[in-house]
Amino acid sequence: MPMLDNFRDKEFLDQITILNEISGSKNPDALPGLLELLKNPVGDTSIDYMVVNALNAVLSSNENEVVAGLNDSHDGYKILCIRVAGEYAIKRAAHPLVALAETETDLDRLMEILTSLARIADDSALPIFRRFLSHEDAFIQSSCIEALGKLKDAESVTHLKAMITESEAPDRFEVCDITTWKAVDALATYDSDDTISFLVEKLHHHNPTVRRIITDALLSIGAQCIPMLLSAFEAGDTDNKILAANVLGFLRNKLGADGLVAAFDKGLAEDENVRYAVYEALGRIGTMKGIICLVDGLSETEELILMAVIGGLEKHVNPGMISTLTSMIIKADDQADRLARGVISSKATAIFDALYETQGAADALMDALAESNDPEIIEEFRVVLNEIGGSRAEQDIQRLPQVSTGSKKALAADDSRSMCAMHRAILTDLGFEPFMATNGEEAYEFIEQGEEFEIVITDMNMPVMDGMELVGKIRSTPGLEDVPIIMVTTESEASQQNLATKAGVTAFITKPFKPDELKAKIAEITL
Repeated sequence: MPMLDNFRDKEFLDQITILNEISGSKNPDALPGLLELLKNPVGDTSIDYMVVNALNAVLSSNENEVVAGLNDSHDGYKILCIRVAGEYAIKRAAHPLVALAETETDLDRLMEILTSLARIADDSALPIFRRFLSHEDAFIQSSCIEALGKLKDAESVTHLKAMITESEAPDRFEVCDITTWKAVDALATYDSDDTISFLVEKLHHHNPTVRRIITDALLSIGAQCIPMLLSAFEAGDTDNKILAANVLGFLRNKLGADGLVAAFDKGLAEDENVRYAVYEALGRIGTMKGIICLVDGLSETEELILMAVIGGLEKHVNPGMISTLTSMIIKADDQADRLARGVISSKATAIFDALYETQGAADALMDALAESNDPEIIEEFRVVLNEIGGSRAEQDIQRLPQVSTGSKKALAADDSRSMCAMHRAILTDLGFEPFMATNGEEAYEFIEQGEEFEIVITDMNMPVMDGMELVGKIRSTPGLEDVPIIMVTTESEASQQNLATKAGVTAFITKPFKPDELKAKIAEITL
């Protein structure tokens, strides 16, 4: 091609211009010249890189050359053709790539071949993917698992299930390896009742990170999971009920809410932890039956469970619910006090606004607000009172205490709105400035930003990054090896606490708990 004549003798800017023009035109006539430049580089890193890009562009519209190049003697060109075949899903390259994989001994090159075959997604590659499912290299295994899931290979389902089951063995469950992660994701792509039922069965996997991955997989599948999750709720133990309710809540589907209410009515939520999870789920979904169940939950006496009820109702304020809540609060008994504190601690501003219309309810709420040590909560309700306006609201604003931010800092991570509210209330009462996060990733961002904490409180099961991962990252961060960490959990298995202790957790507290219990635990480990 004339453009590449005497290319090595041209000025740097001219070389760049020529290569850019070839990349844009994808002119196949440039292939011999580019191949010569690839095999005998100019020596300038920028130019040599652009030669590869230009070759990639030309090959992208020339399948014959790509297929032929798969057996080229030049290693760099061969690898480039392997990558182009996958990048542009060239079906004709599948059979030659399978042939290469069968004899390839270099692990890096084998990985390149399998990656391209996975992108091409041709059934002719199924035997080679199955063959390497038991390969000693975890990344090659993972590539094959991912490809088999993408191709929905029915023959591999049994093997994939076995991989997940085996990952719960006593000598393996402490670590979530990449093959287990990919096996979960692969099974989720099948969308069959059989694979979904298996994932639901493994929802309470011994490893917390695998639990999070399975939860994410079920959420990606969607409503098809609901019958299996409801069956697991009805037949499962406490932990399975909790996790099934959590997933149903995040799915936000009416069928899930109706099923949870039906199970509740059958007496299948007697355990306090299970009721807490059900109330949280129903609050996320917001069906009529669910709201009625939540209104009934206003009679709960455990403070944490009551906050889950109020947090759920805050999203679905209606006249009937407000009427019931008003009549309960104006009784001025112990339950009325609990409800008023719950509304304030939960920052349930919509409920507060509606209840404030009734003098007795407003007085109870203001009494609870005046006791708060949280400057953020006080400011939030000050805004609400200003919006309500009127002489009574102005007088109540004057009642609000002047609270300064605590001198000590504490970090709390939990995906539950009510649990975060509980942590916040407890920490401010103890004089801490609370930093709240809904998952481990958000929590660790505070640390990355340079915040220093005297104590960390984390849930075990959270989306995005679970508590175990968060603890691991904290303990591997210089200067945080000894910061006290409390893990709040509903776990009943001793193995889970042993695993968390090994990761670096200082102490545990089990949900649901009374505020004084967590206060005592914090005092115990921070003295």
